[in-house]
Amino acid sequence: MDKILEAVVMSSYPNNVKQGLVRRVIEAAKQPMDSEQCWSMLELSTKLYLTGDTKYKREIGKEVLEVYGHYHPEEFEEFFNVRFLLSLLQEGYGPLGKRSHYVLDYIHLGLQFILDSPSANDIFSLLKIEVLRKVCERPGPKQCAKIGKLLMQHPQCIPTGKHQVLFCQQLIRCIGQFQCISEGEEEIMEFLDHVNKVSGLLQKIWRAQTSAILPSLKELFTIISSTEEQEAPSNALASVVQYVPLELMDGVIRNLTNDDSITDAQMMTAISRMIDWVSWPLGKNIDKWIIALLKGLAAVKKFSILIEVTLSKIEKVFSKLLYPIVREGALSVLQYMLLSFQHSHEAFHLLLPHVPRLVASLKKEDSNSAASCLEQLAELIHCMFFRFSGFPDLYEPVLEAVKALPIPNEDRIKHLLGQNAWTSQKNELACFYPRLASKSETGKIGLINLGNTCYMNSIIQSLFMASDFRHSVLNLTESNAQPLMTKLQWLFAFLEHSQRPAISPESFLSASWPPWFSPGAQQDCSEYLKYLLDRLHEEEKTGKRIYQKLKESNLMSQAKENHYLNKTLVEKMFGGKMTTKIRCLKCLNVSSREEAFTDLSLAFPPIERHGHRPNHTTILPVEEIGPQIIEPPVKPQSQIIDSPGRQRKRHVSGEQPTQLVQVETLGFQEAGEQEAPIDLRHDPAGREMGKDPLLAFGEQTCSSKDSRSVPDLINYFLSPEMLTAENKYHCDKCASLQDAEKVAELTQGPHYLILTLLRFSFDLRTMKRKKILDNVSIPLVLKLPVLVASEEPDDVCPPRQERAASGTGFVSVVYDLCSVVVHSGVSSESGHYYCYSREGTDTGARAQPQDGAQKATSEKQLDFEIQWYLFNDTRVSFSSFESVSNVTSFFPKDTAYVLFYQQRPGKQSCTVYAEASDAVQLHGEPSLNKDLMEAISKDNILYLQEQEKEARNRAAYISALPKSPLWWRDFDRDKDDEGSSGGCGSAAGGGGSFHGLVF
Repeated sequence: MDKILEAVVMSSYPNNVKQGLVRRVIEAAKQPMDSEQCWSMLELSTKLYLTGDTKYKREIGKEVLEVYGHYHPEEFEEFFNVRFLLSLLQEGYGPLGKRSHYVLDYIHLGLQFILDSPSANDIFSLLKIEVLRKVCERPGPKQCAKIGKLLMQHPQCIPTGKHQVLFCQQLIRCIGQFQCISEGEEEIMEFLDHVNKVSGLLQKIWRAQTSAILPSLKELFTIISSTEEQEAPSNALASVVQYVPLELMDGVIRNLTNDDSITDAQMMTAISRMIDWVSWPLGKNIDKWIIALLKGLAAVKKFSILIEVTLSKIEKVFSKLLYPIVREGALSVLQYMLLSFQHSHEAFHLLLPHVPRLVASLKKEDSNSAASCLEQLAELIHCMFFRFSGFPDLYEPVLEAVKALPIPNEDRIKHLLGQNAWTSQKNELACFYPRLASKSETGKIGLINLGNTCYMNSIIQSLFMASDFRHSVLNLTESNAQPLMTKLQWLFAFLEHSQRPAISPESFLSASWPPWFSPGAQQDCSEYLKYLLDRLHEEEKTGKRIYQKLKESNLMSQAKENHYLNKTLVEKMFGGKMTTKIRCLKCLNVSSREEAFTDLSLAFPPIERHGHRPNHTTILPVEEIGPQIIEPPVKPQSQIIDSPGRQRKRHVSGEQPTQLVQVETLGFQEAGEQEAPIDLRHDPAGREMGKDPLLAFGEQTCSSKDSRSVPDLINYFLSPEMLTAENKYHCDKCASLQDAEKVAELTQGPHYLILTLLRFSFDLRTMKRKKILDNVSIPLVLKLPVLVASEEPDDVCPPRQERAASGTGFVSVVYDLCSVVVHSGVSSESGHYYCYSREGTDTGARAQPQDGAQKATSEKQLDFEIQWYLFNDTRVSFSSFESVSNVTSFFPKDTAYVLFYQQRPGKQSCTVYAEASDAVQLHGEPSLNKDLMEAISKDNILYLQEQEKEARNRAAYISALPKSPLWWRDFDRDKDDEGSSGGCGSAAGGGGSFHGLVF
């Protein structure tokens, strides 16, 4: 019968004819027959099954084997013996070089017929040894899957005892070597099925014998932490982790992170490879294990590992959001990586270029998964905006991309940031920030944030960029009488000459710290600035340093020497004077008091009593405010001197009003355009101001009907105030309380005008602190009215200055904007400070008024073209005045708070200007003292040594990181394969090649 069957199978008959003949043979096999015939048929069916060159032949062999196993069990048991199986497993079947791949399938098929036979136990014992030997030979995924299928159905064949642990470990090593070469979806699905069968076997073993889990995990960690492997282990190992019970997670992670035998390089390699597992589809709990290990490393303060791994892997994790099948796990890992990386903006900033494209791709996908991902991504981005404010130029495209998505409130943001930080102790991460490889391309140097010290950093950078003040400080000779000024000199010198990307202002902070400030808490930068200038002023006044300096130089007349004896550097640079006049409205007696100032605190005009709050006003209590998005205001087309929306302090009817001179902003004008004459209220001399076509950009920065401007606030500050009702004035002449009018007049403009916008207040009705979030337009150039007495001799100021024909008159002092300190947040006790600055032209380099209008005009044009910089703690970048003007439009909580203006040399306030000019020109370019130069030189050498050491350490870390496919290919593939599916099947949604996702 075996000859007949073989002839039929090998014949050239059509398959349907063959099938009929074979069917007759199989039916005949169900009848009793002798042992020899059975043996011959079993040999033939074994040959067909194991070496058949077609699927049809193997199917016939299988059918015959099943019939003989069922109808001739004794003969089958005799044939299917231990010796035969051992030969199959160890020697294979078929000619050399063409051994059959179906031995395990054959054994699996035959086992069902000998389960109750006396030889079953011997066969099980054999298989326990042989399957262990097989996995030690590192078979591929298909053979391992066959072993898994065999042992899942016949658990009696699973190795036991120590062999079971070894079997699990070797099986994991096999999985670590699995590779799928084909890019076809069918082949990939088959590969995934093989991996699931093998990992499913591990799950079955672990459920029955939990003692095998930890040794298996140890082997897994050994594989992924190896730094010697030429090729990275397969991501298929992710399928193993998903079956580890989560209740073991804490203990496993604790043991790993506290194991001293594991080096940092091994740990970094392991966590890097685990993060790559987010690419593995259909895996469960993989993200939980990755996050748990990251948290475990944070708990033992392995911050170097966390930083390197986050910066090297976060872009790849981010790119996996393109794929619906792995999106949920990738998003969880991304959220933890970003929310925990709070000591630096580096990780978040790596993602900024890719956010708009990802958002566009998710919107195009239009699925529930994509919609959910967009909402969570937007929440994450706003958390990062909140944590790392002060980068408006970088954030603008990202904000535009997510502007239509929901915005979390501040409580939600603080909750997310608070629960995910690596550590609550900021000083533990101080040594890791900044991670700057080189100086900023701007050539400027940043300042390290020492724990909510951005308020100080912004003020220091603004003072440093005030070039006249900086040069004066650097020119001062060393004196023990001014310790704070000496520290400021050292800090300025390092900012000028250091090779470091950023320096620590720790020494200056401790010396200039106001005693009522709380360590580690956010403070008011304006309050700090006032305290700093007062301290510097009092120290210099006590030490008589200016007098000694000028006396030794012998460059000035005795008159000027006496004049300088009474003036400190702070007074010369920032000091101005104003006169406050109060006029009794009954007797018309006027009392006046002159006082000095270093800054003007500008209040916002109150809301109109009869009318609605203007649309642009956004005064919200801290507790209720959250991030908002507002449209940028329309730029006004014409120059506006005073905002009509501002409330004017009114005069008493029937009384002579106090003369007002309003602040002006100056703008470019077209050729041939006539300049509007100045109102008599603006210029008591009644003369038209000289035409100045290149003075600053005012058309784009002055207020419109629905926005405020700096001139509005200054005009409100200088406008009359009525003292009535409970606020009546006690008139000495009348000897009683009377209605009165109070007005402030500037009598001396400072060289550097500091303006503080009073945005913070305490609402007594709601008992809540609030911030005025109004967008205040900032002019690049403004004119400030200063009252000048006519008795001044002509040799002090040129006779061509504008002044009143009678006793006194106002002159318009021109100021150029040089720094803007921005507060990001909704409370003075929180938020972040950063500043915009431009390099002011030195006094000595500017043209004097006598040089002629043409030269002055050309230099004003140069002023406009000066480069702006953005100082945000350690980061310094190029910026523009356009960014200064639009920052609040894009980021409503980022509002200008302190402004620095530098007085322009010209026809006005010549005495004041000459003082500053002389102070700067006294020694020309700054010449640092010997000790200071040596300190800077030594620190630069030390920095180079630190860089060399860090480069070596970093090279060791980076070499330990496993090489993986370039993450940006995911984005490129998404762009090229827009029609392809991102998951298994058409319902998965768009987003890239499936093969590229997994492998």
